[in-house]
Amino acid sequence: MKFNIYVLLCLILCVNTLTSQKKNADYRLHIKKTNYPVVIDGIGNDKAWEDADEAKDFFRVLPMDDGLANEQSAIKMTYDDKNLYLLATFYNATEANYFVESLRRDFSFGKNDNFLLFLDPFNNQTTGFSFGSNAFGAQWDGTMYDGSRIDLNWDSKWISEVTRDDDKWVFEMAVPFKSIRYEEGVTEWGINFSRLDLKSSEKSSWTPIPRQFPTAALAYTGTLVWDNPPPALGTNFSIIPYVLGEVNRDLEANEDTKTNGKIGGDVKFSLTSSLNLDLTVNPDFSQVEVDRQVTNLDRFELFFPERRQFFLENGDLFANFGYETIRPFFSRRIGLGVPIQAGARVSGNLNEKWRMGLMDMQTASVDETGLPSQNFGVLSLQRKVFGRSNIGLMVVNKQSINYPSENDSINSQYAKYNRNLGLEYNLASSNNLWNGKAFLLKSLAPDENGKGIAQGAHLQYSSRKWSWRLQEEWVSNDYTAEVGYVPRRNYIKFSGKLGHLFFPKGGPLVSHGPELNINYFFNEALRQTDHLAYLVYNFDFRKRSSLMFFVSDDYVELLSPFDPTRLGIADLATGTKHQWNAFGWEYQSKPQSLFTYSFAGRLGGYYQDGNRTSLTTELGYRFQPYVSLSANLNYNHIDLPAPWNTNEFWLIGAEADITFTNKLFFANLVQYNEQTGNMNLNSRFQWRYSPASDLFLVYTNNYFVTPFETRNWGLTLKFTYWLNN
Repeated sequence: MKFNIYVLLCLILCVNTLTSQKKNADYRLHIKKTNYPVVIDGIGNDKAWEDADEAKDFFRVLPMDDGLANEQSAIKMTYDDKNLYLLATFYNATEANYFVESLRRDFSFGKNDNFLLFLDPFNNQTTGFSFGSNAFGAQWDGTMYDGSRIDLNWDSKWISEVTRDDDKWVFEMAVPFKSIRYEEGVTEWGINFSRLDLKSSEKSSWTPIPRQFPTAALAYTGTLVWDNPPPALGTNFSIIPYVLGEVNRDLEANEDTKTNGKIGGDVKFSLTSSLNLDLTVNPDFSQVEVDRQVTNLDRFELFFPERRQFFLENGDLFANFGYETIRPFFSRRIGLGVPIQAGARVSGNLNEKWRMGLMDMQTASVDETGLPSQNFGVLSLQRKVFGRSNIGLMVVNKQSINYPSENDSINSQYAKYNRNLGLEYNLASSNNLWNGKAFLLKSLAPDENGKGIAQGAHLQYSSRKWSWRLQEEWVSNDYTAEVGYVPRRNYIKFSGKLGHLFFPKGGPLVSHGPELNINYFFNEALRQTDHLAYLVYNFDFRKRSSLMFFVSDDYVELLSPFDPTRLGIADLATGTKHQWNAFGWEYQSKPQSLFTYSFAGRLGGYYQDGNRTSLTTELGYRFQPYVSLSANLNYNHIDLPAPWNTNEFWLIGAEADITFTNKLFFANLVQYNEQTGNMNLNSRFQWRYSPASDLFLVYTNNYFVTPFETRNWGLTLKFTYWLNN
């Protein structure tokens, strides 16, 4: 019943709010084909630019969306048979003082003077591509989804250059048409341009955008008008082979040093200009950035994001179904401690209304544990409805191959197969003020205990001054998603938030205001098991620093045994009830300083009438643009009755990011986790010797904290090359 009510509410709102015209349809930039060569040098004096139309008169978005930007910008675009070209000039109203972190790709948006391009080739206002650069030439690229979100793990083949002086900085780029997806024959794309200028604390956009939305909001794009349809791509494929050699040793298992060689690679083949086939054979992800460790005092499994390249393009089709804690598909379940033999994926747009994602992955068996080889299949279909909303269908199948019944005791009781079927409706209004979702999931398994249901729905409103959200969830006790991320089952949840902002007319503050959040959990008999309510007050300053205070109220009835220190000392019993209050704060310094810092804290109660103090700080210093140093420190002090008594532990991370050029990087990360008794070192050297082609040298070493000695170490040399037809 709850599900039907929310679907009806979403449909009514959809009919009322989605049929209006695109908000910034009148902002049009005409692009004409050039017959002259374009040299990508960051100067922009080629004859091809002389007749190109210009997008200028940018609007201010932050600190307030109240008129034209003080720091003005000008954009020109042109194209030929192979590439899309862009020339951007950013003028300085005052003497230049550029701020960047480093030359690292896919930089942090808020900590760099930068320019970003947002492309919506399908005019669906929900998906697209983003390209850009900071003021010293570090590149940015990603795929866009959910109307404004960007996945920076996506990497493509393109070139750019930057020049700068006191009066301006200039960015010039060329993106091969083969590096993006679009529908053939279409002569209008959604497009927008964004600039962040830290010296003036001003973010601006070519089209006007309300300040509560990111400049990446595709609902507010203008229109790129082609003089002729972009060139048909014809047959387009890329081969990305790799070869690697590695040396490693596991001292914890008392193994000898091992050497190993490996080859494999990916193939990308365009079935159409907007639908792509990806194949991978014997994939390797040794160069992927390591996970950041966290102090874990949660009762449930932690989430770590996917970083492997093969799973990322059009990843929203697979990864965004459901909620963050109710995902029927989570790609990190594939290849978890077992080798992936091969995989295939078809993803992209079938036409203006339909998107599809189809994936199949095969893993090898593991003789040591008796785990059989497994096949993972996923189908995702998405149908655009009304203006920006969509209806989605998902099917997930995990199937063990040649599964021997005598191994049942060492595997999950559902290891033979596990399936999920899902239906979802996503609401997005034309003006972005209203957003919502409603979904229903059904799991299938050999045992009746694995045949359950999960369901959720929410409705959200976001204006300049007011924001609110209402949400409900239900996960039955017998719902299973072995290829998903569902850390909690057997609950019904009701949650909501209400926030308001005040905007002073002057002074150091841009805005301030309260926000109330409530979360109530019940079992399936509708008996309350826990709740979390907290009141936040936020302060945002004109120089982009921020301050927040909160007070909270927690109540927990344990549904299973739990060690509140996660140190293995003892467990609190199932059914015990705990309540406490806490107070906390967080401050972020302005990003313009060479020395940046943040500090956060939490003081208050804890389980068993105990107390917990948590202090966190992040420190950073940069020798721009070549060296960025940072340190993260987290300290927890927990007082409990016996047998836990008093415990304290540190989590320390230190990072040195050295960027010799925007093609030569050396990243070093050291993490010390006293809670888990582990220290980790990861050093990664990367040379991007050609667009999208790299040489990696990666060294890892894990240590025991007590006694301090090596657990395991490894050294990998990997070579990849991107070959286009």
